[in-house]
Amino acid sequence: MKPVVFAGPSIFGLAPGHMDGMDMRPPAARGDILRAFEGGARVIGLIDGYFDAAPAVWHKEILFALEGGCLILGAASMGALRAAECDTFGMMGVGKIYQDYASGARVSDADVAVTHAPAELGYQPLTVAQVDAEDVILSAFAQEVIPAGIRDDLLQASAALHYKERTWGAILNLVDLEEAQKSRFQADLPCVFDSLKRRDAEALLTVIRQNHSADGPVPERNWQFQHTLFFRDLQNGVL
Repeated sequence: MKPVVFAGPSIFGLAPGHMDGMDMRPPAARGDILRAFEGGARVIGLIDGYFDAAPAVWHKEILFALEGGCLILGAASMGALRAAECDTFGMMGVGKIYQDYASGARVSDADVAVTHAPAELGYQPLTVAQVDAEDVILSAFAQEVIPAGIRDDLLQASAALHYKERTWGAILNLVDLEEAQKSRFQADLPCVFDSLKRRDAEALLTVIRQNHSADGPVPERNWQFQHTLFFRDLQNGVL
């Protein structure tokens, strides 16, 4: 069976070739990892997942699949969060966003959240994730596109916005800039610098494509899955 990958806004703009040989599915909600595993998937990539409009992926279903010998990788968004929380149990994290959560350098789940268009429009992001805003602003400063003072103001403005309101226009409106500067930054910043979430998502797809297959080794574990009434209810509800 092909590796199953749950993704949406984080892979918007990636060339289709990155997904060759994979069963690409929409962002995951509660029960989707369990459903994929019970359907035969033995390699699962979790990139994007719901948390607001639908119940989020449970840690318990990830642990159940891991115990069953499934290789599960996470990156970029919900995948980075769950990987940081479940890597002790064998889930594999990929990319800088995962590393920041795993190390404690980043703690807020909301830093990866965005609003996005529906599936018919390719899940195009409609707002900017805090991880992407920070990465773009710091990269722009490192490449001398913006000075230190504006860098700090932009970082503060970005952090002050709710994820549903964070756009480049909204960020720039909170900073004291001349209109010409504001127009230039709004046009240049999101175009010149690539999305960190997309880069991490691409890295996960590369790891799956180059290094892992459904016939690969079963991950070792030194723990035992504990069944609960809540998990049995989940099984009964999705299978």
